[in-house]
Amino acid sequence: MRAEKLLINKEYLARLNASPFFIVVDYQGLAVGHFTELRKRLLRVGAEIHVVKNSVFRLVVKDAGIADLAGGMTGQLAVITGKQDLAAAAKVLKTFKAEFQKPKVRFGYLGNQRLEAEELNTLADLPSLNVLRGMLAGVIQAPATHLVRVIQAPGQQLARVLQAKIDKEQQA
Repeated sequence: MRAEKLLINKEYLARLNASPFFIVVDYQGLAVGHFTELRKRLLRVGAEIHVVKNSVFRLVVKDAGIADLAGGMTGQLAVITGKQDLAAAAKVLKTFKAEFQKPKVRFGYLGNQRLEAEELNTLADLPSLNVLRGMLAGVIQAPATHLVRVIQAPGQQLARVLQAKIDKEQQA
């Protein structure tokens, strides 16, 4: 293998190893301007998209220890990787596809688990990680808030009784 190809393989391998996920898309028919727009949207959520030669990517995936991808590696492919949230990248892809009817999502991997296009669409429909964290905080906070109200109730009732007594004595 030529030195240039080895360098490219090492770069792709480093990108795959640094990312907890990757998504393979077929970008055939996508205009350059639209591809650039997709790249910008993915960057906002901490993901990148790179066009990759199928034979090179097969070798890199094999070196990374991921199962054989031979079934889905045909056509003009690009790979999306990121260091943050797979659901956010999937959401960007789904929104972009709704606007431009491209790219076609082939499959993805989260760790060593293969995710088909339907599963990635399901992930895209989930709320963002920040929203889920907020929901969890609300669930945890609700019982504590209720406990504080219960603890404060007798003190508040006593204060109202004393204030009523004081008000009654002042009127008399």
